[in-house]
Amino acid sequence: MNRQMTQSPARITLMAFVAVVFIGGTNFVVVKFSNAELPPLFGAGLRFAAATLIFLAIMKIRRMKMPRGRELAGAAVYGLLNIGMFYALLYFALLGISAGTTSVILASVPLVTLVMAVSQGQERFTSRGLAGGLLAVCGIAVLSYRTFEGGLPLLPLLAAMGGAFAASASTVLVKGFPRSDPITTNAVGMGVGAAGLLLASAIVREPWLFPAQMRTWVALLWLVAVGSVGLFGLFIFVIKRWKASASVYAVTLMPVVAVSLGALLANETISPETIAGGLLVVLGVYVGALSAGRRKASSHRPVRPALEKEAAA
Repeated sequence: MNRQMTQSPARITLMAFVAVVFIGGTNFVVVKFSNAELPPLFGAGLRFAAATLIFLAIMKIRRMKMPRGRELAGAAVYGLLNIGMFYALLYFALLGISAGTTSVILASVPLVTLVMAVSQGQERFTSRGLAGGLLAVCGIAVLSYRTFEGGLPLLPLLAAMGGAFAASASTVLVKGFPRSDPITTNAVGMGVGAAGLLLASAIVREPWLFPAQMRTWVALLWLVAVGSVGLFGLFIFVIKRWKASASVYAVTLMPVVAVSLGALLANETISPETIAGGLLVVLGVYVGALSAGRRKASSHRPVRPALEKEAAA
């Protein structure tokens, strides 16, 4: 039963996955408003610290217990990897390489996750998973090729690769903790991640300023309530009910949503390569995450009628 649920997601899991993609893509646009006034690391740390308080309040209202032992350690490592390291490394990478180069590296997350999940015995290696991941990388490359730059400084490049590794490792980690709850996991994880981001902000000596403009407060409110509490709560919900290498395709689809929203809200131009790249990414998600489960489910449909015929004979 668990295996079927992992291969072919239930409708509620698929709906949660779509919500994750939409919220994450919207965050790309909203963060621009936040970063216009707040330093990036401090803004991210402030956002996740506030989201931590919301998760703790939910735990208090629902009388949920704080994780202990192995579950507590897993939630802390998840937060350190998926929030602290991922955002800090991504910020450092963008200081030295273009957004296009960074996006292509992050598009490799499904492939890296697949390798990790296979090495941990969580999944089997499939040609569809490999093909889907490669299509997604190619799609992001086409989507963002105009922002590529000639030089590739080593340290920012390694930082982007480290960010992809952190995102993949955190997903596989959560998948390995069957008792973890989205609320308690995020309460611990976001607290650890927020502390790491604020520490990084202090190290690079960012000014710690609170917003003065109303639009920054509105952006911050979205990023806390929807872009953090909603996004990460739903993401863990999806991970627990679907295979890890499929769940992380959400990260690859987010730039497609961000580009579409940019065109709608900021009158940005959608070029032919934007459309072609977006279609390649969607095709990659279908091949790598959706088609295998549907094919497997359809291949099992004739079995029951065939057995009934045999029994009748």
